[in-house]
Amino acid sequence: MTNEYPNGLTEGEDITSPLDEAVEDTSEIDTLIAERDALQDKFMRALADADNARKRADKERREAEQYGGSRLARDLLPVYDALSRALDTVTDEQRDATGALIEGVELTLRELSNVFAKHGINVITPAIGDRFDPLQHEAMFEAPVPGTISGNIIQVMGHGFMLHDRLLRPAKVGVSSSPAN
Repeated sequence: MTNEYPNGLTEGEDITSPLDEAVEDTSEIDTLIAERDALQDKFMRALADADNARKRADKERREAEQYGGSRLARDLLPVYDALSRALDTVTDEQRDATGALIEGVELTLRELSNVFAKHGINVITPAIGDRFDPLQHEAMFEAPVPGTISGNIIQVMGHGFMLHDRLLRPAKVGVSSSPAN
């Protein structure tokens, strides 16, 4: 025989109060809030990763536009050197005899210089007496020269070249060491 209580429940029946149901609802809400926070964190991280990838791609694209032709530019430097050397060796007699040819070489060198400038390639032309800069110059030799300051350029053997802010090739120079006594 089972006992019946005044609230209509019988003995052995599970009694749940509204308070118990509220506690269960609260724990379920807490679980849902934790899940929401975890998903929101994942979403924010994914957004940050996507933004970083976009910025990295933009930077790489800009660098490719600016420095993508550096291999071609390096390959053209010997052409510039050859034309410059050819003009440096011309005597006045040769200039008179072959004026049109020399003028054509000068025009070709000038056009090559214009193309270089258009694409951000600048010629590094150190002057004798300038201070040696290891970021732009390559010391081919060092010699004690009376009347010079140690570390100054005493001879220029080849032009250097910069592509925007990057060194393509250093200028080849001779540098003064401490003068001999």
